[in-house]
Amino acid sequence: MYNNWEELEKSITNCKKCKLCTNRKHIVFGTGNKNADIMFIGEGPGADEDTQGIPFVGKAGKLMNKAFEGLEINRDDVYIANIVKCRPPNNRVPEKDESTACLDYLRNQVILVNPKIIVLLGSTALKNILGEEYKITASRGRWIEKNGIRYMPTWHPAALLRDESKKIEFWKDLKLVVNES
Repeated sequence: MYNNWEELEKSITNCKKCKLCTNRKHIVFGTGNKNADIMFIGEGPGADEDTQGIPFVGKAGKLMNKAFEGLEINRDDVYIANIVKCRPPNNRVPEKDESTACLDYLRNQVILVNPKIIVLLGSTALKNILGEEYKITASRGRWIEKNGIRYMPTWHPAALLRDESKKIEFWKDLKLVVNES
């Protein structure tokens, strides 16, 4: 584990721990307030994120930004990261070995940010952080406390693009987060 951001970011610069490194344009490390009370964790970068090196800048990110605006969440006040730091081919779900290869980086980010609340965006984030036994449909919208951190599982913004009916639940879940922060 690294005690500061500079060392952690330097440690990932030439990462080759899994096969996702072979096609990446950029490592998508994380963005936002490194001392945030709220941290968002997604699945992995898409094409836009891989091109820009910033998480949640594509269609799903734009939708998340709209929710942030509506709930008066300043994106610069939260920290946003992903389970994997490199784009899986065709935006597929990261394979177990790929997620495992990146988890120490993410754990170190959580330690350095030291958030009060972590919003888990989708099933991949939920299962990798809290355990395979958790299901997003059953867990979303319910607080889960573990090791002094409160977790709020919710839909990944990409799921809202596929099923607009989930937008209301996503909004309600984020509203719970805002009310607790």
